[in-house]
Amino acid sequence: MKLIDPIIQFHNEIQAIRREIHAHPELCFEEHDTAELVAKKLTEWGIPVVRGLGVTGVVGILKNGNSQRAIGLRADMDALPILELNTFAHASKNKGKMHACGHDGHTAMLLGAAHYLSQNKNFDGTIYLIFQPAEEGGGGAKRMMDEGLFEKFPMEAVFGMHNWPGIPVGHFGVTPGPMMASSNEFEVVVSGKGAHAAQPHKGIDPIMVAVQIAQSWQTIITRNKSPIDAAALSITQIHAGSTTNVIPDDATLVGTVRTFDLKVLDLIENRMRAIAEHTAAAFDAKVSFNFKRNYPPLINHAKETAFAVEVLQGIVGAEHVDAQVEPTMGAEDFAFMLQGKPGCYVFIGNGEGDHRSAGHGLGPCNLHNPSYDFNDDLLPIGATYWVRLAESFLKN
Repeated sequence: MKLIDPIIQFHNEIQAIRREIHAHPELCFEEHDTAELVAKKLTEWGIPVVRGLGVTGVVGILKNGNSQRAIGLRADMDALPILELNTFAHASKNKGKMHACGHDGHTAMLLGAAHYLSQNKNFDGTIYLIFQPAEEGGGGAKRMMDEGLFEKFPMEAVFGMHNWPGIPVGHFGVTPGPMMASSNEFEVVVSGKGAHAAQPHKGIDPIMVAVQIAQSWQTIITRNKSPIDAAALSITQIHAGSTTNVIPDDATLVGTVRTFDLKVLDLIENRMRAIAEHTAAAFDAKVSFNFKRNYPPLINHAKETAFAVEVLQGIVGAEHVDAQVEPTMGAEDFAFMLQGKPGCYVFIGNGEGDHRSAGHGLGPCNLHNPSYDFNDDLLPIGATYWVRLAESFLKN
């Protein structure tokens, strides 16, 4: 790997920052201490800072030369409401909150790049260092955009990165087009008429209606959408009744829908609603249909992806870059930024978990797992990528 030597020499400092953030996790839009740490470090390194965009967001501004060109580099800062099982020294000190997705590492990698770039300005233009709050369900990217991110900090393109367990350290994964799915959730309440279980003919059983709806929804996936369009419709909760001898008044279905294409999502939502409403009507029941679109699909732009791949290959070698990585049904709110600007999002390999110190939990080192920990060996790799990406984009 062709890593930047001063970044390697700064590894211990970056690791200390990463572990400090890991030990003090904060949930979405509550990242006050994390934002303070980020702003303090950037200011120490002579980088102007704008704070408060998206409640707790931080934007560092690195300028050099006379060019009007600009690039955005984004890292997320928030943690998850998970009770950490790890007991090593940098484990969470905020009970019930945990950096179980590696955002501590993402923030540290971008800070490592910022430190180097502040001292080695081998570029002509502006680098916007975007430290975003509330990726985990809060839509922090959209919040920053709604508050003028791209207007206040005009950039040609924006780039993101996420660690990925299972991909070896020193390897990257990326693909043009859809790379992560849209995230959507639904809650459907079937209203019938309660009755004694011994006299079902006197009621309208919402459970039977809910069962019919649940079964019929699966035909949307198998018979309505094209077989080559990927989608997942998962009913994850069914709630009804409170005792054995009473047919309840209501039954509730809750779940999620994931797609890589908004037209496919439109089809699924419309068919779900029609099936629910008409099935309920067939049984003389009523239905309340609520469908919430959280994050759109993350779609990498072809030109920017090809550019990112070229930069990655120059760092780790072509054999360590999977430029057609398999997309995931997981979701990411960087998708909003890619709707507003061209750009690319890459996976950086986090390994299999054998990097964890003594005192880690017994579970796997997977994202959103209470035994997870970010691999600090990634810090100089990710920081080098950010530097080379920005330098190449804003080449003198």
